[in-house]
Amino acid sequence: MQPVTYSRLQTPSPTFFARLAGILMVVVIGLGSAWYMEHNGHWVTGMDNQIVWGMPHVFAVFLIVSASGALNIASIGTVFGRTPYKPLGRLSGLVAIALLVGGLSILVLDLGRPDRLIVAMTHYNFSSIFAWNIFLYTGFIAVVGIYLWTMMDRPMSPYNKAAGTLAFVWRLALTTGTGLIFGFLVAREAYDAAVLAPMFIAMSFAFGLAIFVLLLAVLYDATDRPISEYLIRRMGRLLGLFVVGVQYFVIVYHLTSLYATEHDGIERFILMDGGAITVLFWVGQVLLGGLIPLLMLLVRSDLLAISRLCWASVFVILGGLAQVYVIIIGGQAYPLELFPGRSVSSTFFDGVIHSYIPSFAEIGLGLGGCAIAIAIILVGMRMLDFLPARLDDKMVNPHAQD
Repeated sequence: MQPVTYSRLQTPSPTFFARLAGILMVVVIGLGSAWYMEHNGHWVTGMDNQIVWGMPHVFAVFLIVSASGALNIASIGTVFGRTPYKPLGRLSGLVAIALLVGGLSILVLDLGRPDRLIVAMTHYNFSSIFAWNIFLYTGFIAVVGIYLWTMMDRPMSPYNKAAGTLAFVWRLALTTGTGLIFGFLVAREAYDAAVLAPMFIAMSFAFGLAIFVLLLAVLYDATDRPISEYLIRRMGRLLGLFVVGVQYFVIVYHLTSLYATEHDGIERFILMDGGAITVLFWVGQVLLGGLIPLLMLLVRSDLLAISRLCWASVFVILGGLAQVYVIIIGGQAYPLELFPGRSVSSTFFDGVIHSYIPSFAEIGLGLGGCAIAIAIILVGMRMLDFLPARLDDKMVNPHAQD
């Protein structure tokens, strides 16, 4: 293997500026959607007093979870000493920070009163997982920033292993905290499960790697540089294993709920009688996000091509969005069990399964957060040396002949 050299994105071409302008237009749409919801109130969205977390939260949680997983490439190279992944460490850290900032931007702009964010940042209720997550999210950005410093500044390189280990532990804590937002909600039958924490960690590994693979493929195709087939096969097998992990925890989660009779109602709703939620679970989460990628990645993996890996990554992302939607929206749509063993009805729709149709403003805000993340990545690569100049076999394959 040869020494790694890094470069910035070359002098921007008209195509680059056109793509960046398109991304910024989506950011403007997201900001306009946030202003529209704040100016008119959340009654213009599909959310109500029963489903208080809507489509913006689906995008936000997906991006936040993916941010942790995107750093996995850097962690594998630094913490676990897998040399083929080391050239991608810088880009991995940049993508992780960008995805987290994009996800948090959605949450801030969906508050209704973003100006009151300072209250949440100065007054903490440490019995709430939300308070802990503020420290986890902001701390993640700081820790990954230090981690990148040790990778990009030669005098800091002796501290790279320690910074990488800290970042690895911190991102596990971050994803655990995100999963426990739902795991600690005892009022909702679909939540209140400790297995949600490790399931979110597995989800982060799969979603983050899928996004990273797509980004890497687009960048190297646009700059007409090859990617080592050895690296493609390794990332393909790794993504396949992460998808297996996600499906394993999904099975454990639902089998555990089915074992408890008190959860028969919510399980029947998710798996059989939930309408769109059931379709998203079986078609989106299980088929698109699980079975199809596994067939593409693990069958004849020795012949895995970059195009097949990219399509598998697209399916993992689509299945991931469906999975987060089922968790967030499906969990809220099922009515609260206010009085176990009793039938409850009132003018407030107690005991009624609630419907939810996301508005264009919610979707616009979610896409705006994704565009913010992409814009940060592009600008970061234009300003600093994040991109490996080469990713051929001589750079990443320890068995390649010089």
